[in-house]
Amino acid sequence: MDVKAIRQMFPILDQEVNGHPLVYLDSSATSQKPLPVIEAIDTYYRQDNSNVHRGVHTLGTRATEKYEGAREKVRRFINASSTAEVIFTRGTTTSINTVAYSYARQNLKEGDEIVITPMEHHSNIIPWQQAAKATGATLKYIPLEKDGTIALDAVRDTITSNTKVVSVMHVSNVLGTINPIKEIAEIAHQNGAVMLVDGAQGAPHMSVDVIDLDCDFYAFSAHKMGGPTGIGVLYGKRELLENMEPVEFGGEMIDFVHLHDSTWKELPWKFEGGTPIIAGAIGLGAAIDFLNDVGMDNIIEHEHKLAHYALEKLRTINGITIYGPEERAGLVTFNLDDVHPHDTATALDAEGIAVRAGHHCAQPLMRWLEVTATARASFYLYNTEEDIDKLVSGLVKTKEYFGDVF
Repeated sequence: MDVKAIRQMFPILDQEVNGHPLVYLDSSATSQKPLPVIEAIDTYYRQDNSNVHRGVHTLGTRATEKYEGAREKVRRFINASSTAEVIFTRGTTTSINTVAYSYARQNLKEGDEIVITPMEHHSNIIPWQQAAKATGATLKYIPLEKDGTIALDAVRDTITSNTKVVSVMHVSNVLGTINPIKEIAEIAHQNGAVMLVDGAQGAPHMSVDVIDLDCDFYAFSAHKMGGPTGIGVLYGKRELLENMEPVEFGGEMIDFVHLHDSTWKELPWKFEGGTPIIAGAIGLGAAIDFLNDVGMDNIIEHEHKLAHYALEKLRTINGITIYGPEERAGLVTFNLDDVHPHDTATALDAEGIAVRAGHHCAQPLMRWLEVTATARASFYLYNTEEDIDKLVSGLVKTKEYFGDVF
């Protein structure tokens, strides 16, 4: 894997920030975009711009072929059985909300259980809180181990015959924990529950096979995997999607409309009301091509090496607290003693280093960690050990500065 050549495909990285070469360590928030993605979107708007499906003219045909071609690329990328199981949405949040509204609210009742974990992103907590309130179901949490991992015994103790929905993130956006999704799905199914996976931090960084995982739903976003913002995917098993009602109604998703009733198109289009996110889908398809060319196995191996290197180097700094397990995805979340993470991020930005600071849309997890906020450095295929060296140097300067000032 030629990281130097890969970096040249990301034009945004070739700039200075505050007089320093940009070191971008915030890919868990959003990844940067390679030239093939930028060019694919540009070509669509320059040459093929048209609405899809309904037009018979040449531009409409070309746009439709590219849009539906992107769906097939997604299908292959996650190994879904059919493109009917691949729904384009606005992103992971919309995908999870679609299941919470269309499946959970229609199938749950008082006495039923929804099971999630305390490490979830808010987008995988709030929809289930609302579904529980609307149906009378109980929301339960699988307890975490001290290092922020999930023990399967805890899963077995939490999921019961009353559990109807289990929803767990593939990878923690704070701890870097890689959860045992396949095993959790098996336990869920043994108890008659369906399994949703928040794959926002999974699909961009590792090979995903939804058939092997045997998850019922899998949600992810394009913008975290080199694609554009504003588009994501909901994978769902066909038999479940067939029995779910659409959440948005209007053009594109209908079959026949009468004065007092209407019928819906077949899958996947019944869930894609209105003009779809055409350019976004084309950009996502180009991002998948790019990632496939690099190789998902190469990407996760590269990120694991960076994560281990970062842990080793960061631990040389006195007064740093690092959160999460030893074996992790490509991110490190930390705090410097007596320095607020927002101050840490501001000081690093002065050195051209971009990290994320705050609660990372995971306030329950922050309470579990007994902090109000943390700083996070997250890596992707374009990052290097040199980036981490600059991060460590910047943190040392930050610690010295605040030590001298206060």
